[in-house]
Amino acid sequence: MKTIKKLLDKIKRRIVARQIESGRRPRGRTNLSPMAARGIGPEKPEGVLKMTAALSARVMRAGRDSWDELGVISTKKVTTAFVNYLVDSFQNSAGSPLDVFKYHDSGIGAVGESNGDTALGNPCGEARDTGSQAEGASANIYKTIATHTYAGTFAITEHGVFSASSSGTLLDRSVFSAINVITGDKIEFTYQLTCAAET
Repeated sequence: MKTIKKLLDKIKRRIVARQIESGRRPRGRTNLSPMAARGIGPEKPEGVLKMTAALSARVMRAGRDSWDELGVISTKKVTTAFVNYLVDSFQNSAGSPLDVFKYHDSGIGAVGESNGDTALGNPCGEARDTGSQAEGASANIYKTIATHTYAGTFAITEHGVFSASSSGTLLDRSVFSAINVITGDKIEFTYQLTCAAET
């Protein structure tokens, strides 16, 4: 019975991920399990620009050659620091380039996301990974993917995308149910930022 529920949750998470990737917001209940997408609110009101974040993950255990898909694990939280950086970039793109938001970090902090966050709650202390950069399923989605191989044992509960390999501006911080890793385990994080035009 537990196995069937886990399988159904995995399928539902993949459906939610596909909806977010295509720029649609899932309807109905999306809090399917601790590892499901969270924080998706109602449709944006008319006349409002909106950025919607989605973080997906998959895990490869040490000594294995196949991935365990976790689907969408968080849909929060674009930061005020990034929005301010965006405005600065309009004024001076040379001093505030937007193509630098590709550095992925993870940690063990469990305090919920806030748009006032400027760093992870408790980084795991390993070097950040440089993610790939591309459009998502449509031209209004920014996607960056990075894989981290852990050198220690951690209960990973948070992830962030930054503008630099150390310090830098935090674009987004996500908190999720623990992904337990040991030395040699890998997590591939896929971060997507959907920018919806004014309606």
